[in-house]
Amino acid sequence: MRSLFPVTDLTTTAAAPDPSGLLTDREWSLDELADAYAYPADLPAGTPWLRANMVSTLDGAAQHDGRSQPISCAADMRIFGTLRALADVVIAGAETVRLEGYRPARAREAFAARRAAAGQGPAPAVAVVTGSLDLDFSLPLFTEPLVPTLVVTGSGAPADRIAAAREAGAEVVIAGEGTRVDPARAVRELADRGLRRQLTEGGPRLLGQFVAAGALDELCLTLSPMLTAGDAQRIAGGPGVIVPERFALASLLEEDGFLFGRYRR
Repeated sequence: MRSLFPVTDLTTTAAAPDPSGLLTDREWSLDELADAYAYPADLPAGTPWLRANMVSTLDGAAQHDGRSQPISCAADMRIFGTLRALADVVIAGAETVRLEGYRPARAREAFAARRAAAGQGPAPAVAVVTGSLDLDFSLPLFTEPLVPTLVVTGSGAPADRIAAAREAGAEVVIAGEGTRVDPARAVRELADRGLRRQLTEGGPRLLGQFVAAGALDELCLTLSPMLTAGDAQRIAGGPGVIVPERFALASLLEEDGFLFGRYRR
């Protein structure tokens, strides 16, 4: 990060601004990013906080050729890594896991002391939301995680796939009836397992479900200075809400034309 736009009365950051209202033109340290993106410290015991991290082009595309990486940048990836390092659990839809080639979250020395002080393990768990459990359980996400990967599904999911997930070492979380996962229940079930600091990285369909259920507390949105046209998905898909819910801008960072906004309920 090289500068902070002065968002009067809403901007929150651990770093002190200079007299002009902008931070010194330098790259933020990981500690500064972690402070700026810290989860709320005043949540009641047992209360989860679900934040989303997404990227969008100027014309609203959340992907290019099915992946988010082409519209991202190095600073976006630093924030991506910081958000993961702060979370207890990273939640992703099965389609995103397949398209993005998800791997287990890794332990990072830069955040080890911070995680230990917060009572967290060395790395966040990954929770995959899926009704069908159409997943390849031989992938590293299931065979090489530092902490067991979770599979969040409904009570009517195929019994043979549930058995395969458990045989692969995954923890199966039932959070819905039939093969449907109830987004709000998924948040609660994960929190009941001590995974309160929650981060969803999509895809758009899963984020849309969290939005429709009123379960999202915070959105970390990277606005990429790119235009793609085409028919790529937006950051959230699926049925719309009856009344749009307004979020408040908490902070806004900029680097090389990319804007990194943080919005809270």
